[in-house]
Amino acid sequence: MYLDKAKKAEIFEQYGKNGVADTGSPESQIALFTYRIAHLTEHLKKNHKDHVTARSLTLLVGKRRRLLTYLKDRDIERYRAIIKALGLRR
Repeated sequence: MYLDKAKKAEIFEQYGKNGVADTGSPESQIALFTYRIAHLTEHLKKNHKDHVTARSLTLLVGKRRRLLTYLKDRDIERYRAIIKALGLRR
């Protein structure tokens, strides 16, 4: 499987608040969604007829977008930091 417990814990530690494995912070959730989106995008490049995965990718992008909007409304500095860290276009 592409996303095991160790990889998930690494993402949460890297992007969680104050370096702690914080699974609830918007930054860590956005980082996890970004990792999953990148994986699904690569999968769809090889398997372009996989419509179920395409729908899942669309749903994930929407979830990430809503979390980014939430973070932008709450704290613009944290929003800018996560955008820069992940290299997202917004």
